Amino acid sequence: MGDVINLNQYRKRRERSKSQRRAAENRARTGRTKEETARERHKAGQASAGLDNKQLSEPSPPEDTPSTG
Repeated sequence: MGDVINLNQYRKRRERSKSQRRAAENRARTGRTKEETARERHKAGQASAGLDNKQLSEPSPPEDTPSTG
């Protein structure tokens, strides 16, 4: 048989670790200067625009084929 696990303690430990991870991310995000934040937003915008530009569009049907309908 396996070890006995208290599910309440497991749940609380999991929630605590999520909270600590979220707090660390927030500290990293808010502990920066306005310039650093603006630079990161600019880089994210450039990355998003770059992906949008590389997106393939739907191919249009050739004009000489009859349409159905």
